[in-house]
Amino acid sequence: MLREKLKNYNVILASKSPRRQQFFKDLDIDFTIELIEVEEIYPKELKGAEITNFLADLKSQPFINLSEKELLITSDTIVWLDDVALGKPKNEVEAFKMLRNLSGKKHEVITSISIKNKNFQRIISDTTIVSFKDLTDQEINYYIKNYNPYDKAGAYGIQEWIGFIAIENMEGSYFNVAGLPVHKLYKELMSL
Repeated sequence: MLREKLKNYNVILASKSPRRQQFFKDLDIDFTIELIEVEEIYPKELKGAEITNFLADLKSQPFINLSEKELLITSDTIVWLDDVALGKPKNEVEAFKMLRNLSGKKHEVITSISIKNKNFQRIISDTTIVSFKDLTDQEINYYIKNYNPYDKAGAYGIQEWIGFIAIENMEGSYFNVAGLPVHKLYKELMSL
């Protein structure tokens, strides 16, 4: 269905996230992957979805020669806890600190998507509220040592062991927490 809708576009996914790439395959979207690295720095006064909207747009800016037939999709996800954005941890110490801070609390997972070509740009976002159980240091260390928290906002993947044992409740989209609100992306692409 979506493949037919997008047949006149060359869809470009600018993401190295294996989860986002798999979501595109599962939505039956024909796409190519093009990566242009940007330094993900945003103005400190931005809050919540303002941050992910800014970063999704920032990731689209290096693609300056898009045609009418090209459709560029960029995205960004953060974990928002106590008015602080948690991105990807740089090391084991940061990963531990993030997971310790998430333990026993509710947080928001916010993802924004930029859909852009020569003539237009749309930015959409989605928020999911996630409640974590109290985690022991042993559980946090087990996850860090046996999985890869370094490529995930907030140092965790919902689809991994920590998601199985830590998430007590969730309000919103599972797929948003995994890195892409596919229901919103589908709706936007179908409306083109």
